[in-house]
Amino acid sequence: QVQLQESGPGLVKPSQTLSLTCTVSGASIRTNYYYWSWIRKPPGKGLEWMGAIGSRGSTYYSPSLKSRTSISRDTSKNQFTLQLRSVTPEDTAVYYCARRMFLGAWSTWGEYDYWGQGTQVTVSS
Repeated sequence: QVQLQESGPGLVKPSQTLSLTCTVSGASIRTNYYYWSWIRKPPGKGLEWMGAIGSRGSTYYSPSLKSRTSISRDTSKNQFTLQLRSVTPEDTAVYYCARRMFLGAWSTWGEYDYWGQGTQVTVSS
């Protein structure tokens, strides 16, 4: 059974960097053809795809967030990490990590087969 678990601080101050880690069990993040994404859901809004890292380490970012986002991985720990810089209260959301197979339209949510439970991040001073 594949499981994804998000971890990180629940409260971040404006202008700081938000860092979240997704720990994967039951599957290797290096397995070919799989892509590991970060997705968020702001209060009262829909899901927003933020970025992804592929099985070979290639990264993909939402154009609207690219200038502030970095995704990396630690294959020895089977983890991948999100960093979102210069956060504002508009970055307050539930953050999810999720897996999909093959490249495609990143916001086709039915293409993701496993999701983490999500972690609430609030940006506030």
